[in-house]
Amino acid sequence: MMSDKSEQLKIRQPRPRGNAVTARDVARAAGVSLATVSRVLNGNPKVAPALREQVRRTAGLLGYTPHAAARALATQRSMAIGAIVPTLEDANFAIGIAALQRKVTSAGYTLLLASSNYDREEELRQVRALCSQGIAGLMLVGARHEQEVYDILSAKDIPFVNTWVIDTDRPCVGFDNREIGRVLAEYLLDLGHTEFGIIAQRTGESDRAAGRIAGIHQALKSRGAALPQEKLIERSHKIIDGQLALRELMSTAKRPTAVLCGTDMLAFGALIEARRLGLSVPEELSVAGINDTELAAHFSPALTTIRLSAEEIGERAAEFLLARANGEPGLRTTVVPFELIVRESTAPAPGAKPRPVKRGRRRT
Repeated sequence: MMSDKSEQLKIRQPRPRGNAVTARDVARAAGVSLATVSRVLNGNPKVAPALREQVRRTAGLLGYTPHAAARALATQRSMAIGAIVPTLEDANFAIGIAALQRKVTSAGYTLLLASSNYDREEELRQVRALCSQGIAGLMLVGARHEQEVYDILSAKDIPFVNTWVIDTDRPCVGFDNREIGRVLAEYLLDLGHTEFGIIAQRTGESDRAAGRIAGIHQALKSRGAALPQEKLIERSHKIIDGQLALRELMSTAKRPTAVLCGTDMLAFGALIEARRLGLSVPEELSVAGINDTELAAHFSPALTTIRLSAEEIGERAAEFLLARANGEPGLRTTVVPFELIVRESTAPAPGAKPRPVKRGRRRT
């Protein structure tokens, strides 16, 4: 006599022939509702652990494997949300995607993720691939995409949202990147700096970087300051790029006293190179970044930066896509606030009489 419960289950519920096992078969064998099976197999965390294990064990014994495309065809509704990010190396993109996944999973959807590697043709290829899977919505980063991306999404009636930017023409969840650049530059201007350098990501690849640089130029122009072309260096997003860029800036005839970096990673590189060159930060050189990654507060000196809530980007994007997938209107434009976090890497310019600026936070 068999005592093992799983063996008894095999006897009572013979495996359906061929590949005809359905979610209804799993529900019947496990003694639960079809809705419970759907929630478990879609990863809904609200199902009790014991019940979840029972359904999964039963599905395994019966050899049931859900097929996303077939399920979408049968129900006329896809249960997958897609997301394409420029790179998986950026911690902030990872944080945003994690928040997006939590939201869509709790609603019974599966997240399909791809990376474009800052290549718009590659992004287009990934859009085609995700759309062929029958996704219910798509999150994109930035507003610059091949026109064919928008044509495909429109033809297939797939809701999408551009993130990390404010897009006046299309649904978006993001920051006012021009304002980010302006706020950071004005803070350093208030400290008496007049000689600036910028280390930014390549504007041809990132409209976020282009917006921030435009904001910096706006602030400098409003105070009568100028930024020679040689003081603007565009590179990739790695620490070594920040090092090489600062080395180049410090080789110019008139060295900057403040360097604004498009990301914290570039700022970390600048701080490392400043130490290598024997420059005292912030007494001789102020360095500021953007993102407020986890390391920023623990670097030496602690980095002054703009805090961007990547988690809120992911959450708000998920809310919009889920609403649209369910036929509900979503908020077309969501502007996410940012904060200036003042720490140890910035100080008044040498010999300057700055406006009083307190260390801490300023929310925008």
